Amino acid sequence: MSGAGEMKIAVSDGVEVSGVLDAPASPWACYVFAHGAGAGMRHTFMQSMAEGFAERGIACLRFQFPFMEQGSKRTDPPVVAQAAVRAAAAEAARRLPGVPLFAGGKSFGARMTSQAQAADALAGVRGLVFVGFPLHPAGKPGVERAKHLANVELPMLFLQGTRDELADLGLVRDTVATLGAWPTLHVVDAADHSFHVLVRSGRNDAQVREELLETAARWMKQLA
Repeated sequence: MSGAGEMKIAVSDGVEVSGVLDAPASPWACYVFAHGAGAGMRHTFMQSMAEGFAERGIACLRFQFPFMEQGSKRTDPPVVAQAAVRAAAAEAARRLPGVPLFAGGKSFGARMTSQAQAADALAGVRGLVFVGFPLHPAGKPGVERAKHLANVELPMLFLQGTRDELADLGLVRDTVATLGAWPTLHVVDAADHSFHVLVRSGRNDAQVREELLETAARWMKQLA
């Protein structure tokens, strides 16, 4: 791997966050990968996904949200989180000029990325990849969190598990159906919100990650 490295990303005056870039020698795409609410960019799931993307020729820029950088358990207000997404996407474009750019994230990171795009298009980004979009709080099915998706106006890939307590699959399907030609939904059988599968499913978590990576890479290839 030729371009793995730590960095600092300036979000706003006096606010910067850590980032890490995993990149092959000649990447054909770059994915800006935002973490979830409960674990930062160095979580084993985030790291293994980044390494898997790099193995497939896709650079992956992970970054911290300000709250995680500060060691807080309270997530940032949307305007702050969206600014971090925007800064990370700009940093990826600066470091890898001319490389097709994609963005998205795990759970909270997916939602903040989509909100950022809906509010003001992320420069140069060709599509969004959501690794478990959190459609609603656990035990409270609803679609309020999806209203902004109508304003994204970019291709979107939803990677969703059938046991996800934060995304009732029926509601996910209904939501996707309202978004015209923009979204693609890929359902991961037996996976929960963390993409963990039970032993009785006949698969393990590593195999599920491979499914996520292969699906995302194929989808990006069509847009790169």
